[in-house]
Amino acid sequence: MHIKKYLLVPALSLAVLSFCSIAALAQYNSPSSGSSANDTQTQAQPQSKMGGTHITHSEREFLKKAAEGGEAEVQLGQLAQQKASSSAVKQFGERMVNDHTKANDQLKQVAGEEHVTLPQSPSAAQKAEIQRLSKLSGMQFDDAYMKLMVKDHTKDVSEFREASKTASNPKIRQFASETLPTLESHLKEAKSIAPKETARK
Repeated sequence: MHIKKYLLVPALSLAVLSFCSIAALAQYNSPSSGSSANDTQTQAQPQSKMGGTHITHSEREFLKKAAEGGEAEVQLGQLAQQKASSSAVKQFGERMVNDHTKANDQLKQVAGEEHVTLPQSPSAAQKAEIQRLSKLSGMQFDDAYMKLMVKDHTKDVSEFREASKTASNPKIRQFASETLPTLESHLKEAKSIAPKETARK
């Protein structure tokens, strides 16, 4: 009887230890432990800090062109305020400076959040246009400036409308959508002023 009793105690101890080991292993591998969920969250955090979605090459090009165009519109608007002979052209130039300065600031904020470096000046072709118009004055300037504004804003409206529909990055799509109505208004006003300036010649 005593021998059976002593043999029974180690057997029970071994069974208890085996059960505890299995329970601990199950708890370690269980999804409720939070280890796999935490790992997933940890891996996802850097992506959210970088601004969310991936920026495509076309979206980077859109931001670049928008920055160059915005800077050009501000400089051309300042030139119009100085050299235009028509009060309507001067007022239009003032609006260009105000509206595009605001849009440029919004663009810089989006680019900063998405870690995109923007050009700080107009493109070479735009600089050449600014230089060309700087040599004109009076009605010649008014006519050339307004024709350029119709041309530029026709292109801008097309590019911003496309980005507002197709950009995968939500911040870029929102910027394009919010800026588009202003550009459409610019184009409409430029078209209304341009024929008047041509008729004055």
